[in-house]
Amino acid sequence: MLTRLTGALASLVTMMAAPALAHTGVGSVDGLVHGLQHPLTGLDHALAMIAVGLWAGLVGGRARIAYPVTFVSAMALAGLWAMSGGPLPGAEVGIAFSIVILGLAIALNLAPPLAAGALACGIFAIFHGFAHGAEMPEDASGVSYAIGFVIATSALHGVGLLLAGQLAVRMPQLARIAGGGFILAGVAILSG
Repeated sequence: MLTRLTGALASLVTMMAAPALAHTGVGSVDGLVHGLQHPLTGLDHALAMIAVGLWAGLVGGRARIAYPVTFVSAMALAGLWAMSGGPLPGAEVGIAFSIVILGLAIALNLAPPLAAGALACGIFAIFHGFAHGAEMPEDASGVSYAIGFVIATSALHGVGLLLAGQLAVRMPQLARIAGGGFILAGVAILSG
């Protein structure tokens, strides 16, 4: 099972290796397809969303549902804000910091009260949702695009939850190492 999970994760990372794909609006536009692609092809988004699922799964209990649901809800609202032309200075920096902070939470095995962890996920989601909404192609359907990025985000949270289930049972130290990897990735994104 772990071998298949590792293979699936390797395939996902390989698909994300083309950073130019993370920015939509090139060629013909299908709102749903572009919405699905955006979180999957932007390494910064994919890392954060997998990290949310991993952290939720490691914390366990109601966090397994509360963290991803809060993230998706806040992300969708921030996406709508961006689609309507609302501003959010520093969104890209916020995205990178979210990866660092989620990595710290995983590496340090933090299990805050449910509301605090969900609030953190909601704050991180604002930056990600804004970026998704701001990068929507002009001729895409906003509803279709939003449905796409909500589905893709939920799937990435699911990948994190599956990883947490495997790591928590078989190799808890590997989860801490993964947290360190998220920290390094976030710092690399911050430094350009």
